[in-house]
Amino acid sequence: MSIEEREKPLIKSKNSFYLGLVTGVAVVSLIGIVVISGQVINKGSDIESDDGEVVVKNTVKQPTKPSQPTPSAGNAGAKVDIKVASTDRIRGNKNAPITIVEFSDYQCPYCSKYHDTMKQVMQNYPDKVRWVYKHFPLESMHPYAKKAAEGAECAGDQGKFWEFTDDLLANQGSIKPEYLSTLAQNLGLKTDKFENCLSTGKYTKKVENDMSEGKKLGVRGTPGSFINGRNIAGAVPYADIEAMIEAELNN
Repeated sequence: MSIEEREKPLIKSKNSFYLGLVTGVAVVSLIGIVVISGQVINKGSDIESDDGEVVVKNTVKQPTKPSQPTPSAGNAGAKVDIKVASTDRIRGNKNAPITIVEFSDYQCPYCSKYHDTMKQVMQNYPDKVRWVYKHFPLESMHPYAKKAAEGAECAGDQGKFWEFTDDLLANQGSIKPEYLSTLAQNLGLKTDKFENCLSTGKYTKKVENDMSEGKKLGVRGTPGSFINGRNIAGAVPYADIEAMIEAELNN
């Protein structure tokens, strides 16, 4: 056998090895791209599982009919009965035909975006919509959210719940215990009364009750909302909310 004939299998073997190596690298790279892409698009609302672990919910949604809002986990679009008490924080006409109940977290970035959307709703439907705000702080991810919720309730004792809430959601990067006191002062609250309310935990139980109610209704992430009892998934844009409101008004 000639030298050339002996070298042919060796060359073929090397070529097969390099081809396999290149193919393997390509597959691994493709998997990496898919994983990274998943991490990029799976964002839209903050979600906490039953064991307290925070996960991220995909809110990249397909178009839906106005009368069929996209449901979130737990309700599958079912209409639920949510009682609104006189002690609840309500913005707008208290006798409005449309009730939007929101479960929110002051440190959730999607809640901040959705808050702007809801303010636009209230501007355009001042007599048709009442906005009920409830607390759903995800403490494992947002360590100051629960205390911020209690602070907002304390501000509510002095008629400044919504002003306090608007500021917190517009300045999420500032939210720390000391900022709550600064905000109370800036809003002209009686600071001694505010501090006493906050330090004694006057509204700790109320915040916890809001969370319990939300979980019973199937809320797992923030923002979690309901239009006349129908679930809304995540921080949906204004156009979607408007379509849902119009559908309810025309029912």
